[in-house]
Amino acid sequence: MGTDTSMDTSMDTSMDTSTRRLGLGVGVDMPWGSTSIGFDSATGGPTERLARFLGRERYAYLMFSFQPRGHVALDVDAYLPAYERLRDCAAPGTPLVFHQTTLNFGAAHAYDRTAVYDFTNALHRRLGFAWVVEDVGIWSQRGIPMPYPLPPFLTEASLERTAEGLAEAREALEPRLQLEFPGFTDGYSIVVGAMDAYDWFREVVERADVAVTLDVGHLLSYRWLCGHTGEALYEGLERLPLSRCREIHLSGCAVRRGRFLDLHHGILLDEQLELLDRLLLRCPNLQGVTYEDPAIDSGGRLPPKAVPNVERLRERVERWAS
Repeated sequence: MGTDTSMDTSMDTSMDTSTRRLGLGVGVDMPWGSTSIGFDSATGGPTERLARFLGRERYAYLMFSFQPRGHVALDVDAYLPAYERLRDCAAPGTPLVFHQTTLNFGAAHAYDRTAVYDFTNALHRRLGFAWVVEDVGIWSQRGIPMPYPLPPFLTEASLERTAEGLAEAREALEPRLQLEFPGFTDGYSIVVGAMDAYDWFREVVERADVAVTLDVGHLLSYRWLCGHTGEALYEGLERLPLSRCREIHLSGCAVRRGRFLDLHHGILLDEQLELLDRLLLRCPNLQGVTYEDPAIDSGGRLPPKAVPNVERLRERVERWAS
């Protein structure tokens, strides 16, 4: 466990100052027509294995990601029944978090988010989201979706444009908006611009005055992409907006053939838990830690390879939350 206990304790008073610690949440991607994890096209509800998992496991909150339902219009009535069935699979009263994928804050062109605001707010009024989060990145380009969200351009021009879009979204959205540090998966991401991503991210959220989510796999993958290994993977944390961090994500990662891969396959690396330890000490306003995209077998259980580090994760978060 890291021994640096310094904290960035400054925080804009215009932000929500609630710091109630929720504990360990779980996050699931929800594609339509899935046979494993997502929505079953035959029933219109969550797949059987996901329903079993949520019924068996106990998490402090449930985060689910938006996926478009084919060519269905962005209409709350087309999505709400399925989302309500997903909610009902979890324990009664479980808080919900909505992971958007269409705010597209890294867009390099003009992007009208009005319909996304209206849709998100309409869902919030029915489901009551604790917060809404999205990775800052390029999710689509002039209507063409990316197979994997690309990191934003690390330039001053992109920083200014992104901050303006975030400030608008913060005002337009009824639930709290959180910006997630972008992913930099080696071999998939294209990095444009000379600014350091930690500095770019801190500056953009301070200009926009928004809360943040830090994904340890994203942070490690960026440091790895910059040539850092060993102890250097954990350096530079003081340059991040730690006082604004309300949530931390952990999803399955791997190192293969010299590449750090953010695979979302459910198996956590020891390095992710090490970075989590350091962040838990340094994020004074943290509310939750999310285990994102678990792999689940047909019986609704985690695979044996995932269990040891998920249990270590749960123990850490329980100590922190108590």
